[in-house]
Amino acid sequence: MTLLTHAPSRATPATPAAPATVTGTGTGPSLRHLGPNWYAVVMGTAIVANAGAALPLAVPGLRRACDVAWALSAVLLVALLGARSVHWIRHGDHARRQLGDPRIAPFYGCLSMALLAVGAGTLTVGPDLIGAGAALTADAALWTAGTLVGLTAAAGIPYLMVTRHRIAADGASPVWLLPLVSPMVAAANGPALAVHLPAGPMPATLLTACYAMFGMSLLMTLLVLPLVLGRLFHHGPLPLALTPTLFLVLGPLGQSTTAVHHLAVAAGTLAVPSAPVLAAFAVLYGVPVMGFALLWLAFATAMTVRAVRGGMGFAMTWWAFTFPIGTCVTGAAGLARQTGLAAFGDLAVALFAVLVAAVAVAGTRTALGLVRGELLAPPAG
Repeated sequence: MTLLTHAPSRATPATPAAPATVTGTGTGPSLRHLGPNWYAVVMGTAIVANAGAALPLAVPGLRRACDVAWALSAVLLVALLGARSVHWIRHGDHARRQLGDPRIAPFYGCLSMALLAVGAGTLTVGPDLIGAGAALTADAALWTAGTLVGLTAAAGIPYLMVTRHRIAADGASPVWLLPLVSPMVAAANGPALAVHLPAGPMPATLLTACYAMFGMSLLMTLLVLPLVLGRLFHHGPLPLALTPTLFLVLGPLGQSTTAVHHLAVAAGTLAVPSAPVLAAFAVLYGVPVMGFALLWLAFATAMTVRAVRGGMGFAMTWWAFTFPIGTCVTGAAGLARQTGLAAFGDLAVALFAVLVAAVAVAGTRTALGLVRGELLAPPAG
């Protein structure tokens, strides 16, 4: 069955349930059980293109590989948007119950990040395939839609968690970060559009809006992350199949480092008076945050090794290994350019290799699960 797509009644405690692995047989695929978590497949694929294009080195064939990754992510996005639309039309009652389930609702943040990630790739590598003008138009549309969805999710999902969801004492989960990091992704990708706006107040206004989204996402993350740590300290490790979600913490860390870099570069391009200060802030913020990201990466990796030894099988949660690591690639690449230090460039390349391996494994296992009819099967029981 797909990850966390069976919605219990409102009174059911919200302790995250372990999603089924792709072992055993399903009873047939159905869009009824297609959850918003599937947008993570788009995110994980698109970040390969975005991260590869950000690497501070030239590798033969890398650009073409990025083109392929972006094109595939665009196709997947269109397919999932269509499938999810059918899901809402045919199974609206089930879709509404998903919003009422605290284990599933946070995944609506993935829709925003899928739109934004594909949009970023459209402007970065898309011109190779569709032309510069079409790429700019498509990115503007995807960024606008992704930002609006992300802001709605960032405000709406916490509202539902307070007013409708019933969350057990051990229910805190890294998944809660998904809707909160969406505005950060918008903040990181907005500067690329700002430099294409007509001269006047609009470019500076867009950059200011991006800094505001950076702040709202960062501060909400700082409020939620202690809850996740408290759950781990007081209740022990997550269920085996949910262990990969620990990597989601890397998302706001890497994405915020990427955001301050992109904002500083755009400010310099637009000759904003505060550009030198923003460039300094990008380094002063990015270096310690990247240090914490590496510490968390070590912790999450150790917990994953423990889970594998305990019998963790494949589940859709494995896509948590992809997009968050990709944001650390773009963050490290940005620091390499801001500081001129080769160490950050080497870190970006090393993390990119991990990203490619993670996407290859998760993508292969997902494709096999779909062919076997195991990932969209109805929940057991």
